[in-house]
Amino acid sequence: MSILEVKGLKKTYTTRFGGNQVQALKNVSFSVEEGEYVAIMGESGSGKTTLLNILAALDKPTGGTVLLDGKNLADIKETAMAEFRRDNLGFVFQDFNLLDTFSLEDNIYLPLVLAGKNYREMHKRLEPIAKQLGITQLLKKYPYEVSGGQKQRAAVARALITHPKLILADEPTGALDSKSSDELLDLFSAINQDKQTIVMVTHSVKAASHAGRVLFIKDGEVFHQIYKGHHTRQELYQKISDTLTLLTTGGDRA
Repeated sequence: MSILEVKGLKKTYTTRFGGNQVQALKNVSFSVEEGEYVAIMGESGSGKTTLLNILAALDKPTGGTVLLDGKNLADIKETAMAEFRRDNLGFVFQDFNLLDTFSLEDNIYLPLVLAGKNYREMHKRLEPIAKQLGITQLLKKYPYEVSGGQKQRAAVARALITHPKLILADEPTGALDSKSSDELLDLFSAINQDKQTIVMVTHSVKAASHAGRVLFIKDGEVFHQIYKGHHTRQELYQKISDTLTLLTTGGDRA
C-alpha cells in the first residue's frame, strides 16, 4: 500500500521583481510504500530540497499533487497545516533543531505537549523509544552537554514519539563524525525494520546505501532509481556511486 504518492509535481520560482523564472521541479512522480526506506539523491540545485519541502508541506507546488495516506496536501487548510504536520510527519534535520534551554526529554516531548497530551502518556511513549535509541541516561541533560550524535538521537526520538506516518530526514548525518553517522544509520535501519516509513534526502553515498531504494533527481526530474533487492550494502554503494558519476557526466536517463 502506498503511503505517499507524488504525481506530476512542478515548482516554479519567480525571481525578485519578476525578472526570471526558475523551474526547480519539472515533472516528478513516484510513490513510497508503507514501511519503505527511500533515499533521494542529486547534485546541489537538482531540486531535491524543494521536493522535501513540498513533501513536508512547508512549500506548495506550482502543479501536481502530493497524497499522504490518501489525503491531498493541497486540501488542508492553512490553519490546520501545523497540526497535520505534527500528527503525520516526523522530521530529522542536519542541525538537530533542538532548543538549548530545554532538556533532551523536554525537546522530545515538545510535539506531544503542543498536541495536548498528558505527562503519563508522553512518558509511556518515550520510555521504549529512549531505550531503543540508547539515550535513557541522557534525557535530563541539555543539548550543549551532549555530543552531536547524541543530539541527533534525541532529534530522532522527537520525530518518532508522535507515531508519524512518515519520517522526513534532511541530511541527517551531515553534521556528524564517521562513528556517529554509522550509529545513526544503523538506528534508521532498525527503525525501518519496525515498519517505520522513511524518506531521506542525502549527499552521502554511505547513508543512501542503507535505504531500500534510491531515487536520483536531476534538473528537477526523477533521473533514475535503484532498488536494493538482493544486493549487499557494498554492492548498492557501488551502484549508487556509478549512477552519481553518470549524473555528473551528463549520461542519459537509465
